Amino acid sequence: METALLLAGKITELTLIVLMGFALVKCKLLKSEQSYPLSVIALYLISPSVMLHAFQTDYTPETAAGLWLSLKLAVAFHIVLILLGRLLKRCFRLDALEQAAMVYTNSGNLIIPLVASIFGPKMVIYTSGFIIVQMFLFWTHLRLLLCGSGALSWKTILTNVNILSMLAGVCLFALQIKLPAAIDGALATVGSMIGPVAMLVAGMLIASLPLKKVVLSKRIYLIALLRLAVIPLLLLLLVKVSGIAGGGGLKDTVILISFLATISPAAATVTQMALVYGRDADKASAIYGMTTLLCIITMPLMIALYQWLV
Repeated sequence: METALLLAGKITELTLIVLMGFALVKCKLLKSEQSYPLSVIALYLISPSVMLHAFQTDYTPETAAGLWLSLKLAVAFHIVLILLGRLLKRCFRLDALEQAAMVYTNSGNLIIPLVASIFGPKMVIYTSGFIIVQMFLFWTHLRLLLCGSGALSWKTILTNVNILSMLAGVCLFALQIKLPAAIDGALATVGSMIGPVAMLVAGMLIASLPLKKVVLSKRIYLIALLRLAVIPLLLLLLVKVSGIAGGGGLKDTVILISFLATISPAAATVTQMALVYGRDADKASAIYGMTTLLCIITMPLMIALYQWLV
């Protein structure tokens, strides 16, 4: 229960940053479209910095085992999420943005600051497995959903700064190559902005939406229900039935972190990529905004249920 309460407090803090971005636009200090540069900064500078810094840690057998477990869990959970996304698409006639909300969660922007606050900064590295897999899928599966099959090429994937930073981080960790303190410090400082910048962008975009229409939209509530309740409950059942959790120690903490990443609200990156690639960023923002606000209630409840059942 203590973990659930800590989680609720931290999510509330990040939600207040969304309201700050909202206020900037409503007070006419900025315009919603001026969030575009921030989206580019988040996608092409902050995210790579997070990835490189996460792997600047000492190698130990326990750390390596935890990382390997987080990577395996990330692959397994994403396979389940993609399959559930396809199933729910057929059942509820989801469009591309709605389907993306079923698969992609705010695992970087939200989970990194949450894990650092609840479990300590040293545990942030165990979010990297989920983030690595999701980041790869952002530039492959998600891009296919948003842009169509003709927009994807292996050259585009392999030359993307996010993929390159991921591969570089893994190599640096495996070879135990440490970056100079000044460089690593700069990466850590820039990476620490991932939560606030994403929340500000979301708030600025939400400010341009017809709020009455969003609040009264049954469709948005349906997507939020599927993302925040139905999918987490199915994944919780999967964890329980599989028997992978239990026994205590680092293994259970890594599993809990991975589960936490899957029950988060819709990914801010979907909103950012919708903006960059000219899709319906307003709808993506509405989904992101509603799921972010409601997750203040649903995430602590799901974690409390997880700890009770598992």
